[in-house]
Amino acid sequence: MKIAFVGKGGSGKTTLSSLFIRHLAANEAPVVAVDADINQHLGAALGLDEGEAAALPALGAHLPLIKEYLRGSNPRIASADTMIKTTPPGRGSRLLRVTEDNPVYEACARTLLLDGEPVRLMATGPFTEADLGVACYHSKVGAVELCLNHLVDGPDEYVVVDMTAGSDSFASGMFTRFDVTFLVAEPTRKGVSVYRQYKEYARDFGVSLKVIGNKVQGPEDIEFLQDEVGEDLLVTVGHSDWVRAMEKGRPAAFELLEATNRLALQALQDAADDSYAHRDWERYTEQMVRFHLKNAESWGNAKTGVDLADQVDPGFVLREGRAGREDRAGSPGWEGLGDAEREPETADPDALVSPRPTRHQPAPQPA
Repeated sequence: MKIAFVGKGGSGKTTLSSLFIRHLAANEAPVVAVDADINQHLGAALGLDEGEAAALPALGAHLPLIKEYLRGSNPRIASADTMIKTTPPGRGSRLLRVTEDNPVYEACARTLLLDGEPVRLMATGPFTEADLGVACYHSKVGAVELCLNHLVDGPDEYVVVDMTAGSDSFASGMFTRFDVTFLVAEPTRKGVSVYRQYKEYARDFGVSLKVIGNKVQGPEDIEFLQDEVGEDLLVTVGHSDWVRAMEKGRPAAFELLEATNRLALQALQDAADDSYAHRDWERYTEQMVRFHLKNAESWGNAKTGVDLADQVDPGFVLREGRAGREDRAGSPGWEGLGDAEREPETADPDALVSPRPTRHQPAPQPA
């Protein structure tokens, strides 16, 4: 499942996303963690010191490598230079999987051990001196969006993204890339204002939004959040001595986290797992294409000098499938294809296609 953590600055978004990542790792789940916030603090929240966090490779700095790898043998993409952050995959494209080894992970990810359990960590990278005054941060998170567009993740696999604060997440189509979005809100008027913005912006895109009430001190705080966000309130979290120690750089073993907070983290995992039943790969692909065409028209065509609408493979639906040559027959991506309709053996086996998708409505989201 692909999971986003959003919220206003200072709400505790990064702390809670790091706790959730630790929780998943403690449950021995495969995890890719991504720091896509303008303030790069996820590495530190996961236990890296300042030097180690600063040494994390920046996704944005490896964008040419990422594009070239994902392009694969896709005949609709003439060169990696014509790819933009919204370029969708098609037949011949290479796809990313959570548990595999590939050149993108080799260049852009580092493996951390959290209480002995491995987690892959990726980071967009901070602003550099050359960026100041001339660059937009969303150009950096474009590498994350491109990777998510080419990611086929399955059940019991987790990609957790710590997003940029506030409603800035809506400056790209990345907000539609997730199975569930956890919005961290404090029990204050300012705390729930971002929730209202997010709810309104995401209304027409099928975004599954769940609220984590943070810094809750008593029943009045819980009642306030219930009144303001209603059934979107999933759990509430209060003071944690374990977190205070972690923020001082002296974390105890994760198993010593307070029982109430461990239960809250399990509720987050349950909500993420439940979202898998409502996954709609066709809608996901349609949204990807919609944002790509919008970006192509507004700036992409002018920047690349080509008509980026030609990159869209009209018969392609991104979906799960087994890695390797066995994708050529028997995987969901190739289901229903006769021998004459299959791609030739020289085609990239990682590209899964459903040329005649059947429309269906997503199941209603649980409260």
